[in-house]
Amino acid sequence: MSLFIASLNSGSNGNCYYIGNEADAVLIDAGLSCRETEKRMKRLNLAMENVRAVFISHEHADHIGGVTNLSKKFGLPVYITEPTLSGGRLVIDRQQVKTFTPHEPVTVGGLSVTAFPKYHDASDPYSFIISHQAVNVGVFTDLGVACDQLIRYFKQCHAAFLEANYDEAMLENGGYPYHLKKRIRGGLGHLSNTQALDVFTKHRPGFMSHLLLSHLSRNNNDPQLVQSLFDAHAGNTKIVVASRYRESEVYHITHSGEINPPVPLPLLKKKMTKDTRSQLSLF
Repeated sequence: MSLFIASLNSGSNGNCYYIGNEADAVLIDAGLSCRETEKRMKRLNLAMENVRAVFISHEHADHIGGVTNLSKKFGLPVYITEPTLSGGRLVIDRQQVKTFTPHEPVTVGGLSVTAFPKYHDASDPYSFIISHQAVNVGVFTDLGVACDQLIRYFKQCHAAFLEANYDEAMLENGGYPYHLKKRIRGGLGHLSNTQALDVFTKHRPGFMSHLLLSHLSRNNNDPQLVQSLFDAHAGNTKIVVASRYRESEVYHITHSGEINPPVPLPLLKKKMTKDTRSQLSLF
């Protein structure tokens, strides 16, 4: 009963998150190029042949930039709503286009993926929770507000990618024009550090082992500031700031909520090969 997770990139220059078990995986968003996604997965010894599908949260460029080529090269189904597909002007083989219904789990290999609506300035935006044998991982970014639905799902997570986009003082005193500042903090933009911290401190379940702080602004945030802010309240949860420049480690999420050491890469590669997956199906 476990999942492996990694941030391949997190920020306005591209978002892509990997969640999988030993045989099956999904990507949430595909904002990196196909080539860069492959390079980063290879460095982590994550096998692309284990990726069963891509789920798209909304149509902004930093979430869809590589999805067309990924789907075409690897024959991957893309789970996306029609408003998002249209809004992103994506050209994807219709046979690979799948949809989903809010709050209804989609089975992808051995994984279950549930989408739910969020507040963001996009046509039809969603967050996701990925489950395997009662282990739950949430992907919660691009959030205008922490709504009741977010809180309900956050309370179920053994690990989560949670947006901490901006520091209020840095945004207020920075060089962004007023209309952009208003958009970011106006309820359909992004969560601030303190809004994200409020979600974490008030609603974190006792079994949450990892929190990956995601989608940090390059101009209006500071990774060290965010790390310090959350470390002061971390308790038994490992806090990781997801980078906008490189991939994270692969983290092993278990039902017990224990923080395991990083997965040895040769072992992970062995577990996630196609041959091993075939052997597992015999038992």
